[in-house]
Amino acid sequence: MRTVRVITGLWRWRRNPLRRATDLAEAWVALAALVLMVCVAPVVGVLVGTAADDALRRSARDQRAARHQVTATVVRELDRSPLDVDPETAVAGDLRSRVLAEWAAPDGSRRHGPVLAGVDTPHPGDRFRIWTDEHGRTAARPLDAATAATHAVLAGTGAALATAALAEGARRLVVWRMVRRRYARLDQAWDRVGPDWGRTGTGS
Repeated sequence: MRTVRVITGLWRWRRNPLRRATDLAEAWVALAALVLMVCVAPVVGVLVGTAADDALRRSARDQRAARHQVTATVVRELDRSPLDVDPETAVAGDLRSRVLAEWAAPDGSRRHGPVLAGVDTPHPGDRFRIWTDEHGRTAARPLDAATAATHAVLAGTGAALATAALAEGARRLVVWRMVRRRYARLDQAWDRVGPDWGRTGTGS
């Protein structure tokens, strides 16, 4: 819709005896906005997406280097906390059981604590995999390449849309100021000729 409005503004370039200088100026503004939307916005999106992809990939590599997947053993199941996720609104992955488990840190020391077990009905002695940092503390799963790529695409798309919206907003602001200036000039012209309107040839 925005692009259609911009293209409509370009029609003011047509030769017309009634065309005003401001009409031509609006056409140039529309052309500049169209160039920004069609040419500049995609370039901005690609640059932002590429930068985001590089940063996210580095973050993913750092996370994979600093986090380790270890085997934890269920000690006992814990009661669900009132602050846990509401089962009616949670996704399937959030319905894992909360248990007290123990595991070995990368340095060989033993750790224990409450974690979410990747088993439906945990029993003491059940084993499951968890992620820990280099000190053996539980950590989130490292960012994977697919998720990083998705976030980068979303960042690039958002940047491109924001650039296009900014160009359209600037065009509207400039055209609005032109229209207000045009009306102001019309008011000034009317103030000059208004008192004599209709008196020509009346002999007054």
